[in-house]
Amino acid sequence: MAKVLIAGCGDIGTGLGKALIQKGHSVVGLRRYPPSETMGIRFFSADLTSPSTLEGMDTDFDQVFLVAAPKEHDVQAYREIYDMGLNNLLHAFSKNQHKPHWISVSSTSVYSQVTGEWVDENSFTEPGKFKGQLQLLSEQRVLTENKSNLIVRFSGIYGPGRKRMLGIAKKGGPVQLRPPYYTNRIHKEDCIGVLMFLFEKRLDGVKLHSHYLASDDEPAPMWEVVSWLAEQLRCGKPEIKLTDKDTTQNKRCCNKRLRELGYRFQYPTYKEGYQRLLKDDNSFL
Repeated sequence: MAKVLIAGCGDIGTGLGKALIQKGHSVVGLRRYPPSETMGIRFFSADLTSPSTLEGMDTDFDQVFLVAAPKEHDVQAYREIYDMGLNNLLHAFSKNQHKPHWISVSSTSVYSQVTGEWVDENSFTEPGKFKGQLQLLSEQRVLTENKSNLIVRFSGIYGPGRKRMLGIAKKGGPVQLRPPYYTNRIHKEDCIGVLMFLFEKRLDGVKLHSHYLASDDEPAPMWEVVSWLAEQLRCGKPEIKLTDKDTTQNKRCCNKRLRELGYRFQYPTYKEGYQRLLKDDNSFL
């Protein structure tokens, strides 16, 4: 049994904590405002940006999952998590001379490719936007702490409570058709599944890479996804967005490394994921 800290124990972190507890592990969830229902997780109320709130936290963990997410989509919020927050948490462990293993969540924002090319863990990373830049710096900081630590790069997360694409389909606004703009996604349940899978592989002594790109099996053009969703919602097809020679195509994320390790996605394409979402929540129908 491992003693595990989930730093940033929100939606995905709580699901991960429940899965870990079911396997017999002891879980502490670090969160600003712990929920009333603990689900077996022992919550510790703290703010990663405030070092004083981390005082009194246990540090004898075997494993740390850093799953914290910024409150807003601005540079200050990202810096609070991926720079200040990370450093504060590392400092809390260093004071007690304890170095647990880390699995740190990053994202595919670290890639800057925009012409529809495939990317994987070995692809060049030179992000042009602050989100990717700060996440890449946090990756480097975690691996500098211990080269055996792991980085997991999630693509766009969807699932219950994350319905942006459904909103686009229902609104029926303009969507890029040509050149195709590729979308990459991972269902929330697969985020939890990937983190558990890598943790258990490590416990089993499997030699792991430092980085894993976690995205489903089928990157798909935005037009294809929105048109299919509109059909499921019985809405009209989207309008065609006007484009010019400078229009970008995004990138396509390859999950080959994760699949070769043995992970199988619960929702391998957007169709399985959104069919389940629409079945469980008919508010969009």
